[in-house]
Amino acid sequence: MSKRWTRRHLLQQSALASAAVMGRRAFAMQHMQGMSMPAAHHGVRTMDATKLTPFVDPLPLPVLQHSTERRSSKMHSAVDAPYYSVHVREIACKLHRDLPPSRMWGYGATSAPVLFEARSHEGVLIDWINELPPKHFLPLDKPMHGLENAPETRIVAHMHGARVPSVSDGYPDDWFGPGKNKLDYYPNGQDATGLWVHDHAMGVSRMNVFAGLMGWYIIRDEQEDALRLPSGKYELPLLIYDRSFDPQGQLYYPNPPDEGAWAQEFLGDAMLVNGKVQPYHEVEPRKYRLRIANTANSRFFSLAFSNEQSFHVIGSDQGLLAAPVEMKRIVLAPAERTDIVVDFGNAAGSHIILQSDTLELMQFRVSKQSVTDESRLPTQLRSTPRMPESAAGNTRLITLNEFDGDNGMPMVMLLNRKHWIEPVTERVKLGSTEIWSFVNLTQDTHPIHLHLVRFQILDRRPFSVDDYLTDNTLRYTGNGRPPAEHELGWKDVVQCPAETVTRIIVPFQGYAGRYLYHCHILEHEANDMMRPYDVLP
Repeated sequence: MSKRWTRRHLLQQSALASAAVMGRRAFAMQHMQGMSMPAAHHGVRTMDATKLTPFVDPLPLPVLQHSTERRSSKMHSAVDAPYYSVHVREIACKLHRDLPPSRMWGYGATSAPVLFEARSHEGVLIDWINELPPKHFLPLDKPMHGLENAPETRIVAHMHGARVPSVSDGYPDDWFGPGKNKLDYYPNGQDATGLWVHDHAMGVSRMNVFAGLMGWYIIRDEQEDALRLPSGKYELPLLIYDRSFDPQGQLYYPNPPDEGAWAQEFLGDAMLVNGKVQPYHEVEPRKYRLRIANTANSRFFSLAFSNEQSFHVIGSDQGLLAAPVEMKRIVLAPAERTDIVVDFGNAAGSHIILQSDTLELMQFRVSKQSVTDESRLPTQLRSTPRMPESAAGNTRLITLNEFDGDNGMPMVMLLNRKHWIEPVTERVKLGSTEIWSFVNLTQDTHPIHLHLVRFQILDRRPFSVDDYLTDNTLRYTGNGRPPAEHELGWKDVVQCPAETVTRIIVPFQGYAGRYLYHCHILEHEANDMMRPYDVLP
């Protein structure tokens, strides 16, 4: 195994992965905490987005969607539910005051994310309508086997973190092209939580997300309502991600077809929040609830406030924690969410920056006005009992693998040394509980996401990679580390560090059908760190 780099050094290099080798070496230095360096490029001229004036555009707020009617669907057991229609279109949006309108795709009419709000156990129907042009505006790879005649602008929406029937899960092979639509049913049979929707079409998902196909989906319930957390304009859903631009100010993705290799990761030098580069938001000196989702293709964000003030984490991927956890910094891998309460009460008249190490994401401008804050930060949030290991009826060991490419081809990342197209090897029983142990044989931290389910993290334990590669023996080199306090709630993405066995306990509740699990670094997922699994009735 090559050990030419490691994220454990806790350095962070911001670099555009414009070629496979350059991309991996640059990205490998970007991990949980540390420094960031100016953007680097490999044979491609791009705009230096770090020279754009920060904090000149107001923060776009998510655009709340409204159902147009109630509708029945025979496809979904004649369900009767509120009906939403989403027209997926190509749009042009100014992502910064000093940039021209950028060509992109959207679930809505602007670069601001769409927002769906639903109530727990009250289902909705969403009709995803593909109105895209036939040609993709980003450079695509050579078509995968079986997709030679597939439309370039194929899409399928995945409601990340939702407990849904498999037909509505956004399975990668369920894509559809321009002029087609797909009606999905979301039962919302889960606790209050913040989910996000993004494209998952086979072979192009990382391009489609990069183009703009992502949004918010928030489920609420009476138990959360009763907590009197900051709400209304004092609750801010924030999608954070990075992008890069070509010299004309258009979105640039480093995937030149003539290089013959996929970009292994993407790191841009422009930081966006809700569709604007480094926006600002005017706030009052009081408590705010920030719901933050890392929707970047590859980048980990190490979030903190510039004045070093603390905040309270109240929830993670799948909803509220048992109690608030006070922190000054939190690391989010791609697709992870956090739910925090921050109090600007002692910062009246100041400007505070939300940052990731030296990267500045957005600015909060705290007014000097005197305000009354009737919101609360309860000491107890929601009962979240920890699942004992004894609840699991089966344990699976799943390796995270990386192989060097031959003849200039990119590295390949796999799960259990298997490609996506190979037969299903993980079959679980609906209603069962299992422990999945992710044995990371690579030098990356991989954020692993399981569709359909929520789970709890048990522990992380270092092991000898060399011993395992020699004779498949797991020889641990240290004690197991329990999850951090803010990881003690229900999750759907878990960070699996290098040379570590990460264990999760998973109750397979919901529906029978075919689902998938994968690395949520989108470039890894595409190449080929994604596997199907079956839930048997």
